[in-house]
Amino acid sequence: SNRYKKQKKKVARIHTHIAHQRKDFLHKESRKIANSYDIVCMEDLNMKEMNRDMCFGKRVHDNGWGMFTDFLAYKMERAGKKLVRIDRWYPSSKTCSCCGNIKEDLQLSDRIYECACGNRMDRDQNAAINICREGIRISGMILDTEKKIS
Repeated sequence: SNRYKKQKKKVARIHTHIAHQRKDFLHKESRKIANSYDIVCMEDLNMKEMNRDMCFGKRVHDNGWGMFTDFLAYKMERAGKKLVRIDRWYPSSKTCSCCGNIKEDLQLSDRIYECACGNRMDRDQNAAINICREGIRISGMILDTEKKIS
């Protein structure tokens, strides 16, 4: 019927509007990052595998991570800046950011990273510090010894 066709057009228009909103947001955020930093270090995640294996499901596809990384890569390249991708198998969450000790028995449900050296911090913050250090090491940049990565 004609009402069905009308509704189908409305739904398609709403989906297109949402897609454009997401794309606009990703462009703006990638531009902010490209303007603010000379080097960006990020983990090379396999989103298809995360979709299949973990409990994230469709939410992984909804966030537009692949599109964001593509936008960020070309904007960093155009600005003459560097985007470093860390191997997905690098143990960023399991490595202590203070002493470098690797904790093999760390579970995904453990949200606080605790090390024998006394380091106790949020698991994601610990991983971010390790990713930053590994990215700087890979890129060959030399930092001042006074600057602390945190």
